[in-house]
Amino acid sequence: MTNVTTPSRYAESLFSLEGKLAVVTGASQGIGLAIAESLARAGADIIGVSYDMPEGASAVRTVVEALGRKFTPLCADFSVREQVTELAEDLAGRGVDILINNGGTIRRAPAAEHSDEDFDYVVDVNLRSTFILSREVGRSMMQRGQGKIVNTASLLSFQGGVNVPGYAASKSAVAGLTKALANEWAPKGVNVNAVAPGYVATANTKDLRADAERSREILDRIPAGRWAQPEDIAGAVLFLCSHAADYVHGIILPVDGGWLAR
Repeated sequence: MTNVTTPSRYAESLFSLEGKLAVVTGASQGIGLAIAESLARAGADIIGVSYDMPEGASAVRTVVEALGRKFTPLCADFSVREQVTELAEDLAGRGVDILINNGGTIRRAPAAEHSDEDFDYVVDVNLRSTFILSREVGRSMMQRGQGKIVNTASLLSFQGGVNVPGYAASKSAVAGLTKALANEWAPKGVNVNAVAPGYVATANTKDLRADAERSREILDRIPAGRWAQPEDIAGAVLFLCSHAADYVHGIILPVDGGWLAR
């Protein structure tokens, strides 16, 4: 008799991360917290990284451990190269299966007033840290012949935005880096992809959402008619980390409520 797998068991197997170790940067709140929860629900143990991650109680630790998964907190300031390098070298020795490069920042000012310091800071946090972590952890993944890396790009990987030149430049570069790494590492069993969140209700967009006119303009452009929630992004990340995406390499997946389609 043929052994037929039920649809529910097939889905569970396809999206299961049981036995996997996942690193999520920027894990203390917002999108990173939602991603950590999503991966833990799928069975992964979590290493949560942020510049202020406490060793003891935290929202992300509470969520992950409540799901019966192990949680390890690590701290690093992504604007400081030495700290990023130390973190990358540490993670490279831990047998990481999944790396989520989600840590990021934004500085808002018109381009003519955007300082060198702000530009460098945003590029360091958003781009340089993504490359260093991917390089070191990716090398260890290639040695084992498997691994998933998911970067956080942006709608501004496709568009220029307004008053955020450093952010737009860094997120465009993250998209390019994602494709470059995929070209080199796909043959070695490592999937490198990115999600490109649209307008998400997080701390980074607090000022935009508080501006009634600007918020209305944004919502009028989004076919879905609402701001994204962090969980909307986490679902797409889970897909890219799962066996369902084993043949997906080098994509920049917009999760934008249809913004780019309009």
